[in-house]
Formats: sequence, C-alpha cells, structure tokens
Amino acid sequence: MNITVVCDVLGNETNGTTVATMNLIRFLQKYHNVKILCADESKKGVQNYYVVPTLSLGILDKFIKMNNVSLAKPDDEIIKKALEGAEHVHIMLPFGLGHRALKFCKEMGLSTTAGFHAQAENLTSHVRLHNFNLLNKAIYKNFYKSFYKDIDGIHFPTKFIRDIFEKNIKYKTNGYVISNGVSTSITTQKVAKADYLQDKIIVLSTGRFAVEKSQQNLIKAVGYSKYKNKIQLILAGQGPLEKKYKKLAKNLPNYPVFQCFERNKMPYVYNSCDIYCHPAEIELEGIACLEAICCGKLVLVSDSKKSATKNFVVDERCIFKSHNPKDLARCLDYWIEHPEEKKICEQKYLQSAINYNQDECMKQMEQMIFEVHNNKIKNTKNG
Repeated sequence: MNITVVCDVLGNETNGTTVATMNLIRFLQKYHNVKILCADESKKGVQNYYVVPTLSLGILDKFIKMNNVSLAKPDDEIIKKALEGAEHVHIMLPFGLGHRALKFCKEMGLSTTAGFHAQAENLTSHVRLHNFNLLNKAIYKNFYKSFYKDIDGIHFPTKFIRDIFEKNIKYKTNGYVISNGVSTSITTQKVAKADYLQDKIIVLSTGRFAVEKSQQNLIKAVGYSKYKNKIQLILAGQGPLEKKYKKLAKNLPNYPVFQCFERNKMPYVYNSCDIYCHPAEIELEGIACLEAICCGKLVLVSDSKKSATKNFVVDERCIFKSHNPKDLARCLDYWIEHPEEKKICEQKYLQSAINYNQDECMKQMEQMIFEVHNNKIKNTKNG
C-alpha cells in the first residue's frame, strides 16, 4: 500500500511522540511504500521525506527549541507532492500541517487515520493552566470539531486517553486503542555499573524537563529519603526547566546526572538503574515507563488522575501521591528496605512486558489502516 505519514512534530528521538512516529514509520517501511511529510530539516534530501518549512512563533521559538522539536509550517505544493499516489494517510497530530493535509485528503477522497498523542493539558501546562478544566475541555472540543470528526479512524495509545476525550466531547469515536509499544531492542540485560556507582542506589527518570513531567517532586523526594546519601539520581532528558532543576538539586548529597542520552544508549541506561520513577502528572501513555518495564525494572508512578501510567503498575505499593515528595520518599524507602519483595515485583513487571511488544502493536496499527481503508472504499461504492 502507498501510505503517507504526516508529522507536525519530528526530530531527534528524545520525546515520546517522535519515538512513536519513527517506530511506526520503520515498521510500515518494511511492507509498504511510505512517504513522510514533516518539518525536520535533517531529513532534507532523504528519500521519501517531504520537508516543509519550520513554523516561527517569534519569542516562543527559543522555548520550542529547548524541547528539542520544531513545528511545521504548511506548504501546499510540498503537501500535494507527499500525497501524490497515496492510498492512505496517517496524521500524527491535530496541528497546522495535519489540518492542511486533511483538507487535501478530503478533496482527494483518501482514507485517513490520525493519532491522539497530545492531551489538552500538554498545551495548557506551558502557561501553567493545566488544572483549568474548562479550558482543557474547550481544547478537546476544538480538537474534535476542527479535526478528528473528519478522520476515518482514530488511534488512541491507551483506553485512558480515549475515555477522557470521549467524556469531554460527549461523542463515541471511531477509535482504536493500540499501545505505541516498545522496541525489542529495549529488553532486560546484565550490565555492570560504573565503578563510581558500585555502592550507589541508582534511581532513574526519563522525560522532558517540563512542568507536566514533575521531576521537581522526585528531586525533593530524594532529599527526604532516609537513603539520600546512597541514592544517585539520573534525570535523562532535556527541556526548559533544566536550570531550575539543577539549582533545586544543589543540596543533594550526590548531585544528579542531567543528560540527554542517545537512543541507542537507553537499553544500558535502563538496565543499570535500580529503580525507575515516573513522576509525571500528565501522561497519555508513557513510553519511557514502558521501556523500563520491558527491562524488568521496579517502576514507581504517581497517582495523578491525568496520567495513564499508573495503570501499568503490578503492585499498588508502586504508586505514590502526586505532588507529594514526602510520599514518594516513603515509596522509595520501602522498596530499598525490602530487596526480596523488590525482586518478586520486578519479575511481575517483566512478565507484563509481553503486552507492549512493539511488533505486535505495529501489526495492530497496520490492521487498523487496512480496515479503515477498506471501509472507506466500501462506503464510497455504496454511497
């Protein structure tokens, strides 16, 4: 099949949306002719990539760059070239490029699917309004009326986000719940800790340094822990709050490692840690958390009502109260003090990893595309 994938946000694989996008593209490329429409300048000249200009938002450009992404500025001629010969189009996000591509898809009668990879709170958190429920509801309604109502099939990475969306728009969608999955390269393996970390308890957290990821609560929790002198915190990522977090961490006995690791280094990073913590308040799936699970790590997550990640835990003792560093410290201390129970829990996590096998998830994505495409043809003929 000839498939075009439309990506408003694409760049280095350091955020969940880009990781999910590239995983899908790589899978589809094995079996189909795939064109990619994006604004990633590093892809200029690469076969089957159609690169539109980068959208400038003036004073916000620096902030966007700190999140290691670029936004797309629609260009009709480039969009048309990317859609030429397409039988199906998958749009990753309901933003400018996706909107414009959808317009042409409707005119051309192409079948479409679209991912749901952006919570309303992902947008409102940038202006510290993520708890303003009326605003979040308005954004979800706008997502639906201006975009998703015209999509033939919606991909939701979790039932959690499908339920939230449908509750806010008060409609039952034509949705498919399919995890983004975890690459088979991310798996449990024995690795040796660096010499200077041999006597340390490594606590890892991965994600953008942003308001909704709530790493500040983890930094504070380590300070409250009875074992703060033994804990080495690793914060893998980058983002606008990096300077703030570095300042906050200055008083910890062991200064945290702040580093954005190359994608191929992540299996080592996951497997070298003792505990993985995911403190995010807003998360529609949480690929990093799933990757830690697939490495058989003890995973601790917040109980935030706006995060799907708590649904992955295999033991209620792995959940701590959101925005409560002292409760997170309590959770950390419990598992540090109970190593045998920790081993049992890690095995449960590893057993649950089968649910997130990426090959199986991508096959489900492919099946979704086939089903939506065939239904479109059938309805067109009957119409």
